[in-house]
This record gives sequence, C-alpha cells and structure tokens, in this order.
Amino acid sequence: MRGGWTGKVLRVDLSRKKFVVQDLDPKVAVDFLGGRGLAIKTLWEELPRGIDPLSPNNLLIFATGPLTGIPLPSSGKMVIAAKSPLTGGYGDGNIGTKASVQLKKAGYDAVIVSGRADEPSMIVIDDDMVEVKPAKDLWGLDTYKAQDELESQYGKNAGILVIGPAGERLVKISVVTSEKGRAGGRPGMGAVMGSKNLKALVIRGSKDIPLDNPKEVARLGGEAYKDIKSKENYDFWVRQGTMFTVEWANENSALPTYNFSEGVFDGFDKIGGNAMEKIYKVAQKGCPNCNMPCGNITEIKEGPYQGRRTEVDYENIAMNGSNLGIDNMNWVMTLNLFSDEMGLDAISMGSALAFATEAVHRGILSKDEVGVDLEWGNAPAMLEMARKIANKEGFGAVLAEGVAYAASKLGNGADKFAMHVKGLETSAYDCHAYIGMALAYGTSPIGAHHKDAWFISIEVREGRGVASKERVEKLIWMQNVRGGFFESAVACRLPWIELGFDLEWYTKFLKAATGLEYTWDDLYKISNRVYTLIRAFWIREKGGWSRSLDYPPAKWFEEPLTKGPLAGAKLDRDAYDRMLSWYYELRGWDEKGIPRKSTLRSLGLEEVIPKLESIVSLTE
Repeated sequence: MRGGWTGKVLRVDLSRKKFVVQDLDPKVAVDFLGGRGLAIKTLWEELPRGIDPLSPNNLLIFATGPLTGIPLPSSGKMVIAAKSPLTGGYGDGNIGTKASVQLKKAGYDAVIVSGRADEPSMIVIDDDMVEVKPAKDLWGLDTYKAQDELESQYGKNAGILVIGPAGERLVKISVVTSEKGRAGGRPGMGAVMGSKNLKALVIRGSKDIPLDNPKEVARLGGEAYKDIKSKENYDFWVRQGTMFTVEWANENSALPTYNFSEGVFDGFDKIGGNAMEKIYKVAQKGCPNCNMPCGNITEIKEGPYQGRRTEVDYENIAMNGSNLGIDNMNWVMTLNLFSDEMGLDAISMGSALAFATEAVHRGILSKDEVGVDLEWGNAPAMLEMARKIANKEGFGAVLAEGVAYAASKLGNGADKFAMHVKGLETSAYDCHAYIGMALAYGTSPIGAHHKDAWFISIEVREGRGVASKERVEKLIWMQNVRGGFFESAVACRLPWIELGFDLEWYTKFLKAATGLEYTWDDLYKISNRVYTLIRAFWIREKGGWSRSLDYPPAKWFEEPLTKGPLAGAKLDRDAYDRMLSWYYELRGWDEKGIPRKSTLRSLGLEEVIPKLESIVSLTE
C-alpha cells in the first residue's frame, strides 16, 4: 500500500461485539482517495437497497483520507457517513477533531460500524486493541459532560466522538460531536449512532502515519504553513473566522431573516463578527494541524447560561439569530450552546424553529399546539421549543423529524415555506437574488448545504442573476474541488477559500505523501466519479428520480424580498430550469438527472449500470 493511507479498515459489529481488520483495496484508495469517496463506495456496494437508516443494517462510517493527520495545513478532518434518516439518501459531514489524527495513528483509514449493541456502549480503539465497552454511565449525559468524563478516563489527547441526548432519542437532526463545539453529520448521523446504542468512540494511536517521502512532507509543510501566515487576510481571519460573514451577507442581501423571507436584518451588527470580537470572544480554537484557527470561543454575558462558553461560527449564529429575528447575541449564543450540548445540528434547529414560527404567523399552527409563545425575536420561547425538539416532546417530536416531515404533517401549504432540499434544511444563505447559489443548494449531494459550493461568492464578485452555461461550469468546478477533492482527501478547504492558498500545493502534498503523480485532471475525474456514484445511490434508495428533487425551496421563487437594496428580487423558475439542464449535461446525466451509461463507463463505474437499470431507464 502507498504512503498516505494506512491500508487498513477497522470493522466493528456491535451486535456481536466483534471486530475485524481488513486491507483497504489499493485500487479503491487510488480511485476514490478516502473520506466521502470511500464512504459512498462502501455504502453503494454493501448496503441493501431500501433499508431503514435507523436499523442495525445501516453502516456508520468514519473515514479519513491520504492527507488526514499528516503534518500539513488543516489536515485534522474526517468524514462521518451513512444512509441518512433525515433525507433517505446519502448523508455525511466532516468534523475537525483529534479523533481524525488519532485514527490514522492507530493504523486505520476508516472505521465501519454495523449492527446494534444490546446496551449503551462505546468503541475504544487503542492502536491494535479494540473493545466494545459498556457506556450506561454515559447514556443521558450531554456532550460536554460525556467529553469531560471520557477525557478523565483516557486523557486529553485521546480522540473522542460522542452523541448527546438528541442522538440517543433518534432526533433526525442530531449530529456527532467532539471537543465541546465541533460537530459533523447534519443529515442525522447522530441519530444513526444512537440507533446503534453507540454513545462514543475513543481513539488513541501511537504509530507513525506511512509516508512515501517523509522529508518532502516536512519540507512542504514548513513552507505551506509560512505561506498561509503571510496571506493578506490572515490576521483578520484569525480574529473573526467565519463570523465576518454576518456583515458580508447582510450587505449583499443574503442574510437569512425570518425563515429566509428577507436577506437583511436590522440587528445584524449586534450578532456580527465585529460585536463577537469586541464584546464576547475570550479564546481561540483550531483543528489539529491548523495554523489559521476559526473557532471563536465566546462567553455568554447574561441569561440562563450566563458565564458559560460556546464556540460560534457564521452558520450557527445566522440560523439562530437573524433567521429567528433575535438580535441579542447572548441569546443566540445560548441557543448555539444548547444545540451543542444536546448534539443537535444548530443549522437545522434554527430552521425548525423558524419554520414553526412562520407556521404560527400564517395561522397553520396555533400557539397552543406548539406549547410555547413562538414569536420572532422571542428568544426564551425559542429555547423552550428547542428543548421540546431535543426531548421529542409535543410538537417538538414533529420538528425532530425535520422541516420536510413537519410540513407534510401540517399540510395547508406549509411546504411552501419549509426551507430544505431533499429533506436537509437550508444552511445560512438567502438565495432570492442568487440563482447560482440556489443551484448549488439544489444539486448538493447531501441536500441543502453550502460545503460543496459556496457559489454566492462568485455571484457577488462577478454579477448576480447570470443564468449561463459558463456559470454552471464554474459551479461544477467548485463542487468538484470542495465536495469532491477536499471531502475525500480529507483536508479543510478554508486555507484555499478564505486566504487564497494555491490549489497546486495539494498535488505536491499528495505526491510527497503517497508517491502518486496526481494531476488536477485526475482529481477532477475522481470528484466526478464520487458525485455520480452518490447520485446513483440516491436514485437506488428513492426508487427513481425527479428534477423536482434538485430544486431549491419554493419561497425563493414565489415570495420576493421586500426589504434592503435588492427588494423585489426572486428566482426565475425558467432560468433555474435552464441552469439545471446545463448542470445535468455537464455532469453527463440525462434530462431527468440520471447518469448516462457512457458517463458511468468513462468513470469506471460499469458495475453500477445493471443495478440502476433494474430501477430506471438509462440513456446511452
């Protein structure tokens, strides 16, 4: 096996409390890299079609890549993947944590968990020693307390992944967390972990990560770290991280406000990066091997969590601030801390709270049915509703299934303001005026998430409202780099995106780590392979495909902005449809969004053809 990969995959069967170590197929490593690529390859080949995502038959995958853990910039990432209980399709998320590095040092590229333990359990990996241990004393603890308890037992350097009470209760918007504020797996990966009676993974490794050319890795790493620190925007980034985006999004009418009804918010400056930096920030946190830390540790000054600290970023603050009409930063941070402790996805939680509030305002839902006084800006009521979601209590049990389910349950046109794609709640960019970003949401392989393509930056820089084939080509390029390469390599995309760190560094990193001469054309083809296989998985699990599944929320087409410099803006359905057709064409998919036979062959996915042909008609 080449350097960069350990060449080993750990499989743990919780039902039998057994584990086995298998060799990683070198061809799979070369063709899919790792992370997301390895995850979708495994799920496609091994998961029975149509299984219940919360059944013991689902596979929960923790996957690194050839760049993970080695001394290169921002390499402390892993991908957590499974069939999603929230969307019914492919689900994953990345997380920056010591667990990523420790897993590689323990000698494994991935952990694949199957079955269901007969009691609350945890997996402890200590190099070659693997145990499934009882975790009854941890069950019911919030993620902070569970983290503390496990650190006291295994040390602060151990890699620890835990779920909170929300994951234990199978809340479908629950995530896997680490280190008090790091979270991954928006499409319900916490619920999958909970369904397996798995409270935690603890990972300790002491081995060297195999490298083809260790001296060259060290040399490149030293130069790359210096390059990052020399960037013009470095100091500002370290001060604010992603939080500057509050001001940026408001200026560009993209700040989600009142459940994505508007793109500007009167109180934006009270919850933005400047206020965070000057008033609330007390410390800084980064992922392993990162020298441009984005974790802003802030202190809550008033309210029920006064004196507590929480790690904030743009998405969580926007979704639980402006999107709920809350301009009191203390309360926004309180909602963020609550979601982290419970193991809830703060983005989806903010969306669920906003959806319920709008349903009340539209008269579809009564306050008696909700059980709290939901009003825009009523932060204490929002916190109480969040508790109901985490506990699956009353209408909170409906919201715990996600906004798509809640809208179908309510009826009466609620689907018109349920902000999701494919069942995953929309992350924090309003797209009334941004057709390219809307297409990025529509075609994201996990549902409405920004991680695959932050395309709004191109639209702000090069002009809004452009519906052209050239724009779609740029979108696919961005997806292939962000969601294909970085999610499979696995490394953080932020040095490139935020500071302009040159992409050519990464082919050098791969050469030094693996000895392989990857070009960006090679990596682009790998990305196309990953995206196309994910699409095939969705088609298989949905029993077919419809273009409507690649559409953004109806509100952006039907209810224009009424405030700000872009008042009156809304998406044009015909223009979006043209862009979606170009997207399919450029991906090598047919007019319905189904991969063509010729595309599957060219990507080395011939074995997919007969399985898909048993479900849908394939064009040549």
